[in-house]
Amino acid sequence: MSVPTILITGAGGEMGHALIKALSNAGVEIVASDLRPLAPELAQRCAVVLHGSHGDVTNPAFIEAVSQYPIERIFHLAAVLSTAAERDPVRAHRINVDGTLNVLELAQQLGCTYQQHVRVIFPSTIAVYGFESLDAKLHCRKVGENDALQPQTLYGIAKLHCERLGIYYNSHYKKLSGEKHWVDFRSLRFPGLISADTLPAGGTSDYAPEMLHAAARGEQYVCFVRPDTQIPFMAMPDGVRALLQLADAAPEQLSRRVYNIGAFAPTAAEIAQMIQRYFPDAAIEFEPDPQRQAIVDSWCADVNDSAARRDWGWQPLYDFEYAFADYLVPAVRRRYATIEATDRH
Repeated sequence: MSVPTILITGAGGEMGHALIKALSNAGVEIVASDLRPLAPELAQRCAVVLHGSHGDVTNPAFIEAVSQYPIERIFHLAAVLSTAAERDPVRAHRINVDGTLNVLELAQQLGCTYQQHVRVIFPSTIAVYGFESLDAKLHCRKVGENDALQPQTLYGIAKLHCERLGIYYNSHYKKLSGEKHWVDFRSLRFPGLISADTLPAGGTSDYAPEMLHAAARGEQYVCFVRPDTQIPFMAMPDGVRALLQLADAAPEQLSRRVYNIGAFAPTAAEIAQMIQRYFPDAAIEFEPDPQRQAIVDSWCADVNDSAARRDWGWQPLYDFEYAFADYLVPAVRRRYATIEATDRH
């Protein structure tokens, strides 16, 4: 039996780190792409690492470089995250939308070349949801996949557009010409992800992991949202597991192409209290940033993920208590203990 070949774009990001480790342990051949070189410990887990112009999903050199490999699945993680996207919407649109279009076209080309369907697994986001007021958000506590699709940010707009592009390539592309389409598109709308292994980088939900990492380092943290702010969150291992689970699902199991997944939905104050349970000296203050607060207030308080649970057996391993007790706190303590030991030497 041949070894499956899998492409991961944006492989150097938070989720890319965890996904590379999970897939390399499963014995697949990984082609990783990113604008920057991967850390050596990640690169050694990959068969091929593309960076610079060859790792840039907006560059024709990327498609040319990747086309030579018999890729069966693509985890398209490359994206500019929410806060960073608001600061530079033109760049964010180019990477998030044009880059995704290039990946979908690449998948179609690979399918034609190797005569096999190519599964494109696309991480979307709760930023596709949008509420015009906090009252409206709180009135609709758990959104379904078809509710409140009025995103208020460039990040959410781009992700929603890319979901629709993926559905088009999956279901309608080439129909008028009579040619076969080869793209098997699947997408997850992720809540905020909390990782113990990597530092957050530009997401508006980053107040939760930033709070945790600051406490573990013994640093004061000023939280940029109100204490009563509520959105759904998930531990990173569950996020990676959900991606792999959806990627492995048989086509006949799927009733839709885009799924909500959820785990827990605490307020910012509840997150701070949980962190202070483990780090009693943690100094956490709240000074809401009006722009970032407005973004989070437009997102949903929680999600209805019944379709994912019904269709392909989604079930988070980590609830709020267990995520901190079993994964987050032990892992960040090990991380910073190792850093301190290295600094001493």
